[in-house]
Amino acid sequence: MPGAMQPGQRRSVMAQRFIGIDYSGARTPTAGLPGLRVYLAEGDEPPIEVRPPVGPRKHWTRRGLAEWLAEQLRTGPPALVGIDHGFSFPLPYFQKYGLALDWSAFLDDFQRHWPTDEDNTDVDSVREGRRGNGAARMGERRWRRLCEIRAGAAKSVFHFDVQGSVAKSTHAGLPWLRDLRRRAGPRVHFWPFDGWDVSSDRSLVAEVYPRLWRADWPNDGRTPDQHDAYVVAAWLQRAWHNGALEAFLHPALTPEERAIADIEGWILGVR
Repeated sequence: MPGAMQPGQRRSVMAQRFIGIDYSGARTPTAGLPGLRVYLAEGDEPPIEVRPPVGPRKHWTRRGLAEWLAEQLRTGPPALVGIDHGFSFPLPYFQKYGLALDWSAFLDDFQRHWPTDEDNTDVDSVREGRRGNGAARMGERRWRRLCEIRAGAAKSVFHFDVQGSVAKSTHAGLPWLRDLRRRAGPRVHFWPFDGWDVSSDRSLVAEVYPRLWRADWPNDGRTPDQHDAYVVAAWLQRAWHNGALEAFLHPALTPEERAIADIEGWILGVR
């Protein structure tokens, strides 16, 4: 099989858990969202859905998920985590606003303008000028990242209000990546921003695009959101076990393309 482990080849990540997250940018950080789904596969076992801890919430909130994930990565064994929203913005965004080409600084600057991790703040309230200062950090829908172009059908992170859009989930999720980075600390590697090579003792968090592999698994009665989260966990598990993950962590990019991807990020699984 293409990408299968070769004799003597070593895996860079010694993962024991595989977590797929289908994200949702709806409503506020404390609202239960039926579109926010989590599946977890451990070892060779098939992925199972992870529900919110016992309490009044039937569905995950973005805040609740961020707290759960931070705890999992801070205290548990190494994991591969795939989240289906953009982790960064196209290079023209950085150029337009004179931003440092640094992912941590980008997350800080974005959260100051789009505080979508704050109570009673949703993406639309920032877009409409009722919260934050989104007008000072807007992008254009014609701007696409290199990884989105390579993925084919992936839409721009600024393309709101269309079928299959990731713009709202990206603008809701970026502050929570910042939060996770601060909570989980050095035990977590945010790929590729922390480097294309990953230490074997660290968990890996990466952007994914479930559409790439959705047809590889029957949905077995799952909703579209559940199935996307299931597919991400199952694909990460398969890619780790057959060795394909190593190739996906090091896509064939020219030095110029890699320099762009260092800033814009990359979708794990796109060659």
